Amino acid sequence: MAKTENVPWKKLRIGTIIDEPGGAVEYKTGDWKSQRPVLDKAKCNKCGLCFIYCPEGCIPPDEEGYFIADLTFCKGCGICAKECPKKAIMMVVEKE
Repeated sequence: MAKTENVPWKKLRIGTIIDEPGGAVEYKTGDWKSQRPVLDKAKCNKCGLCFIYCPEGCIPPDEEGYFIADLTFCKGCGICAKECPKKAIMMVVEKE
């Protein structure tokens, strides 16, 4: 497959083979989620467990040390909210 830049996953041809790692970065796969994580900074202790458990690795720390999901790549699986020991992450329905 020829390398393409910034192609949303919905525009990939059926049967497309992704033959290199890191496809989510190139294809911006976060637009298929039905829920998104929202962080309550007042509850967050900045432990980073959400980042560790995130299968996409899309919850990097910001300048203040809070872990904020990059919704461009987040698929809305909810693992971050489930693993947060302080219950600082809530999954909310994604608006269209």
